Amino acid sequence: MTTIAILGLGEAGRVYARGLLAAGAHVCGYDEHRRLGDPDLRQLTTLQEALHGADVVLSLVGGASASAVAAQALPFAGRGAVYADLNTASPQVKGEIATEAARMGVAMADVAVLAPVQRIGIRTGLLASGAGAPALADQLRPLGVPIVVLDAAAGEAARLKLLRSVFMKGLAALMIEGVGAARAIGAEQWLLDQMAGELGPDGRDLVDRLVQGTYQHAVRREQEVRDALGVIEATGRPADMTRATLSWFERINGERDA
Repeated sequence: MTTIAILGLGEAGRVYARGLLAAGAHVCGYDEHRRLGDPDLRQLTTLQEALHGADVVLSLVGGASASAVAAQALPFAGRGAVYADLNTASPQVKGEIATEAARMGVAMADVAVLAPVQRIGIRTGLLASGAGAPALADQLRPLGVPIVVLDAAAGEAARLKLLRSVFMKGLAALMIEGVGAARAIGAEQWLLDQMAGELGPDGRDLVDRLVQGTYQHAVRREQEVRDALGVIEATGRPADMTRATLSWFERINGERDA
């Protein structure tokens, strides 16, 4: 039986913990900020306890905490374990974690989660790169987790995820901008219907999800867009639309803090 330690029991961490348990894995969780009180999930109080004997460690702590948590956790990971970072962070951050993991003899996988896990749980598509990616796929695929492995160093999955974010976060910003202007002239519902119609049968759900998710997760997504901007700038290509998207997230967070 595969033993999986999940670091971070927020929204995504809880989905993976419960889904992997249901799929037959032995799962334990660690989160210094949350006590779930879930009788089915073994939640441990120290990183050392959580990582002891784990075949796979899944980090789901958020991009801002990814490096710090890796630095704390890697000394307790066994040499045969895979440390998989599922946080949305820059390619540079993923590369630094991979370097530290290699120094300690731990295989690291840079994993991009390609859709909100709340929709289909552990069946959400994953993209993985880095030395630990093949071993991670071997452990997770039998549990029903779809994972595509890139023959590339840690950081490449993150880079591709951030290019995807250029589109998804930019689309959300366009919706917010258009709907705001339509509301000002009394045409909000008309424009929402037009957007939904262009996006297909589930268009209205997608509009609602993108707009609501932007406001709900604006702080985290502002950093995601900032990292995406860095990826585009590194190619030497124009980044006008992504700069505009970042301005929208900065505005939303600024209004929240005012």
